[in-house]
Order: sequence, then C-alpha cells, then structure tokens
Amino acid sequence: MKNSRRRFIKNLAIGTAGIVVPSVTFSAKSYKRIIGSNDRIRAGIIGFSDRARQTLIPAFLSQAPLVNMEIVAVSDIWNRRRAEADEYFRRKGIPVKLARNNEELYDWNITDGVIISTADFQHALHTIEAVKAGCDVYVEKPFAETMDDNRSALKTIRASEKIVQIGSQRRSGANYIKAAAYIKSGDFGPITMVEMCWNVNQPGRWRRPDLVNNIKETDTDWKRYLLNRPYEPWDPRKYIEYRLFWPYSSGIPGQWMCHQIDTIHWFTGLNHPRSVVANGGIYVWKDGRSNDDTMTAVFDYGPSEDPGSGFQVVYSSRMHNSSGGIKELYFSNGGTLNLDTNKVTSEGGLTENHAKTMGMKANLLKELELPETVVETAANTGADDMTVAHMRNWMDCMRSRKIPNADEMAGFNHSVAVILTNAALRTGEKVTYNEELQEVMAAGKVFKY
Repeated sequence: MKNSRRRFIKNLAIGTAGIVVPSVTFSAKSYKRIIGSNDRIRAGIIGFSDRARQTLIPAFLSQAPLVNMEIVAVSDIWNRRRAEADEYFRRKGIPVKLARNNEELYDWNITDGVIISTADFQHALHTIEAVKAGCDVYVEKPFAETMDDNRSALKTIRASEKIVQIGSQRRSGANYIKAAAYIKSGDFGPITMVEMCWNVNQPGRWRRPDLVNNIKETDTDWKRYLLNRPYEPWDPRKYIEYRLFWPYSSGIPGQWMCHQIDTIHWFTGLNHPRSVVANGGIYVWKDGRSNDDTMTAVFDYGPSEDPGSGFQVVYSSRMHNSSGGIKELYFSNGGTLNLDTNKVTSEGGLTENHAKTMGMKANLLKELELPETVVETAANTGADDMTVAHMRNWMDCMRSRKIPNADEMAGFNHSVAVILTNAALRTGEKVTYNEELQEVMAAGKVFKY
C-alpha cells in the first residue's frame, strides 16, 4: 500500500506539471529540485573511495553527456582524498567544489543527486542525510549493517519522493534480467536449492598498510567518521581497513554475499530468509582482523505461512584459496541455471531411467543461453558494463521519477539477510526475522551488535 502510494506520488509529480495538487506540497528548497526534461542534473560524490574513483565515477561520466548530467562537487573528510579528487577531476577538465564534510556540501545547495561510496556502516546513515537534503541517491551496498540503521533509512526514503538506487548492479545485468524472467515464468520449475560461493586468494584484500602507516588523526575527522557507532580512540586500521573490523563492516556477508543473496529475493519475490545458521573463522590471515576470512551460511527460504515448502541456500566464501571462483547455481528437479556460464541446462534433472521406477516421466529442461550486458557509452570507461547499465538506470530514473532497478526495498531486504548472517556467525545460534518488530532474533532475543 505504501509502495503504491509512493509510486502514485512520483508519477503525479511528473504528470501534473502546472496543476495545483492540494495533497502534495513542496518546500521552497525541494521545489527547486524538481528536474525538468532538459535541465542539466548536477551530482555530488560522497566519499572519494577506490570504488568511486575506479568504477562509479567512470560509469557516471560515460553516460553524462548522453543524458545532460555533470559532477559538481566531492565530499570527503580525509584531506588526502580531497587532494586526490582535485587532481583527478582537474586532469579531466571538470571543475568541482571540494567539501570537508557532507553538511558543507549540502549547504551549498548545488547537487540534485549524490553517489555514496563510503564505509559499509555509513551507507544507510549517509543516505538519510542525502534524502533529507533533497537529493536523489546512488548508494553502494551493503545498504545497512544494523536493523536500526536499516529501518531508519527505509522510513526516511519512503517519506520522501527521492530516487534511491542501491549498488546491486546484477539487477541491471541482461543475463540476470533474463534469468529472473525465466524463473518467474515457471519454465524452470520450483527452485529446490541454490549454491553460491565467492572465493579469492588475496592476502592484501581490504588491506592498505601504506595508507595505515601514513595517515594521522589530524588528517581526517574521526568523530564524524564514527557516526552512531560507539566511541573508541583513533585507530587508522579501522578507518582505512574497516572491512576487516566489526562494527564498521560485517566483512564477507556485507561485501560479497549481499550481491548474490539479492538475486534470490529478486527471482522469487521472497523478501528474506526464514532462518539462517552459519559458521566461520579466521583460519589463515591472522593479521589482527575481527571479521572472518572463511564462512559458510545455510539459509531456509520459503513462504512463512507454509513451512513445509521452500528451498535451501548454501553460501560459502574463503579468502585464502580461489578455487571455484564466484558461482551462483540454481537447481530445480529439471536441471540447473548457472549464472557463471550464463546457461540453463538439463544437468542434474530427473532422467527417464530414474523417473519410471516411480511411475513418473522424465523432467529435463530445454537448454537456454542468457544474454550478456552491452552498454553504449560516450567515453572509454574502466567500469564494467553491468555497473554502467545500473548507473544509467539511476540517471534515467532521476528524470522519469520511475522506481529504479534496485530501489530501497531491495537494499532493506538484502540487509536483513546480511544482518541475519552476521548474527548467526557471532552468536552461533539459528537466527530468524521478526516481521512485526522488523528485528533479527537470536535465541529468542533481539540481536544487537
């Protein structure tokens, strides 16, 4: 109901230009942000991170000339990143203003939208800031690492008319779009199990020792960085290598698993797992980190009203052996959907030999090849086509006011799965989600970090 109302208001704002609608009012500030079809849209960068510099900004710039958009400002609390942003954009001939923090950037009132690429635990909180400042948002995943932040961000966005795209770029990939349509068509049959993995062998993954050794607390704003996390003394590793430390990141669940688990929600319409059990540890990279370098989680998915139906998802990840790489395998009684090879095959399906012993017919899927994403760009880009397509979808939706491919509900739902997994890893309990309370439950109690 709330979603329908939000869609209605968005469409109304576009289709009723020049008409006074008593139930929809705008402040003077928000009225200035209603974008016309030919107006140039101005974007800001929140966090000049490696991800922003190497992928998100190139993806935006490759599409900007095609849709009349530009980057006008960068906010980063670290003086080094501001200097790097200044050099980066000067080399490209793009004038940008450099803000020492987000408040300064929003006070300038020069941005219609922002791209957020900050520390994992900050994403939801920085989205709240942006929406309250009247900006549309492209925000990196994970959307949230605690249910308090998850609920607050969802509530703030839902109360606004802002376009929010979560950086779950699979939702803009042609192969994934085709896979979603195929499963929803019923041709695949009921999903019986899903296996997912994300394996690397990279001792330097999420490590930045040179930066850790050179940064000083006076170079940045440690208290502003912590936001709503408990105060602790300055720690350069937790500032720069935050993905290794809870509560600044859940590590593997928030960085990698959230991408893959999101496809399950999308393909099936199920918002979250019914339960999760998980186990992990720091088995190889004993470098002072607190987040696991190895983990396995087992999810139970299915309708809450029918506990006898559904399917299991097994997710595993290791950071010390890359065998197996990144895989997403969907299984039905008739075969396999492999999002590594982008093919549907009858592999593993019910053969006639085994079926006839039970008076059944063979169940073997017809082969199907999934398309690859190809995106038109106005310039060479270091970004992959899927990210470019996802960024373009957000840019187009800023004009059309249509709901983007990965809206805030997609982010909320993948965050529930991430928080469930984190709770299971940290408590050793089988954890569940309480719909009414919107809370993760472990051993009958609300999980709090």
